[in-house]
Amino acid sequence: MNLPNKITLSRMCLIPLFMVFLVAPLPFNNLLIFGETIPVAHLIATGIFIIASVTDWLDGYYARKLGLVTNFGKFLDPLADKLLITAALIALVELQLVAAWMAVVIISREFAVTGIRLVAAADGEVIAASQLGKLKTVSQIIAISACMLHNFPFEIIGFPFATLSIWIATILTLISGIDYFLKNQHILLKSK
Repeated sequence: MNLPNKITLSRMCLIPLFMVFLVAPLPFNNLLIFGETIPVAHLIATGIFIIASVTDWLDGYYARKLGLVTNFGKFLDPLADKLLITAALIALVELQLVAAWMAVVIISREFAVTGIRLVAAADGEVIAASQLGKLKTVSQIIAISACMLHNFPFEIIGFPFATLSIWIATILTLISGIDYFLKNQHILLKSK
């Protein structure tokens, strides 16, 4: 197994650790910063989530730089992304920090895209992520991080950054999903 694929697997291994800090009852106190209360466990979870998210860029960088792009990596990388985002959204719904319908829209798009990728793979095609898909992923990472931080530091000035960012992520997810289906409809038509 090459270095980029090991980095991708490390992202997948960080998911349970991140989830423990986000949802498990831990004996940490809340942190009071500028009059705003933030659970320390959520700060730690956000740090782990961001580290896991950075590995998405890192594995792609090394795969291209070292000429280690593989079909396995093209499949594993988006799967790791989807697992990380899905786990985070489910936890945030449980914590009532994200509306359930938004999480359903985002997760549904991810499953649908994975389905098309599997159909394409059965025909020997590998579909790489588009620029719009990458922008969608970045918006989701920013939105999830802002929600886990309970809108800190924007809460200090009363700006609803977390709410705005999750709306942007949801809209970009819908747009990128439609774009993905339109660009790859030949795969679905060929499989009938």
